[in-house]
Amino acid sequence: MYDYLVVGAGLYGAVFAHEAAANGKSVLVIDKRNHIAGNVYTEKIQGIHVHKYGAHIFHTNDKEVWDYVTKFATFNRFTNSPVANYKGELYSLPFNMYTFNKMWGVVTPQEAMDIIEAQKKEAGITEPKNLEEQAISLVGKDIYEKLIKGYTKKQWGRPCNQLPSFIIKRLPVRFTFDNNYFNALFQGIPIGGYTKMVENMLDGIEVRLGVDYLENKEQYDSIASKIVYTGAIDAYFDYKLGALEYRSVKFDTEILDMPNFQGNAAVNYTDEETLWTRIIEHKWFEFGKDEQGNELPKTVISKEYSSEWKQGDEPYYPVNDEKNSKLYLEYKNLADKESHVLFGGRLGEYKYYDMDAVIASALKVCKTCGLYK
Repeated sequence: MYDYLVVGAGLYGAVFAHEAAANGKSVLVIDKRNHIAGNVYTEKIQGIHVHKYGAHIFHTNDKEVWDYVTKFATFNRFTNSPVANYKGELYSLPFNMYTFNKMWGVVTPQEAMDIIEAQKKEAGITEPKNLEEQAISLVGKDIYEKLIKGYTKKQWGRPCNQLPSFIIKRLPVRFTFDNNYFNALFQGIPIGGYTKMVENMLDGIEVRLGVDYLENKEQYDSIASKIVYTGAIDAYFDYKLGALEYRSVKFDTEILDMPNFQGNAAVNYTDEETLWTRIIEHKWFEFGKDEQGNELPKTVISKEYSSEWKQGDEPYYPVNDEKNSKLYLEYKNLADKESHVLFGGRLGEYKYYDMDAVIASALKVCKTCGLYK
């Protein structure tokens, strides 16, 4: 008998397992994939740590979380400064004075504010009711049309006027020349890759890979006092109330025989006609060098294609609209009755978590269980 069976070897599961084991509990971690680290998994290709399931840049203002992760990895000083490509025109992301200068030729913050305010008034927006209106009220119609509208439609598979306004509120808008996308006190990429960081979390803990908990649920439930489940909450209950909706992402990854493809880690393609949403060039997360500081002669790129999720696909982004939020609450009511199971993480809580929030959530549950102070 184990004290805890942890289903899922991603960040949430690894943090919980580490704290439980550190407190003398017997722990088994299982994952249906053939690797640990969940969606933050990095695979070494041509000396480059490739982010297999999309770009992950760690950023947080939570010092407790930062102090926690830096026990398992040293982080580099990577700063996320993506570029937007609209039909060959390049713009700075986040939206800042470089963006406004390129779009309108303005050179002062006041000039930019005046244009945005005029475009907002012209659109007649007072209280934004959807993403389109929220975007225009934040950055004006010109930037919305070129840099938000097509990209967001590709990302979510729905027109902007059918999406809730809160989605765009995450988007930074600055009337300065600051190109740092995240307004975070701490940020970077683990040196050696995320997989190595999670390996360090799981050091000394029994891990079984290629194991599907839901296919052998009764058997696995019988070998542990408590289950920590980080899979999809609706899948746990065999979708009996209906399936929650997600957006999924497909990746087309290539090794290129050149040292530099796009000169930046992330370039977003914001026109609707380009099929992919962005191209990631992985070597620039680590400044184009290997762990010994050598320049890398080749590069690896990944084109990302957003798609509607269907069973069998990898779920990435919860669609937290009114319909799905209501369905999740119904599943949560069922989950609350499973006294031997703790549901956690992005899929277990049906929440669009950043990495630091996943870790904070896991630590909070560990505190509740008396495993972390």
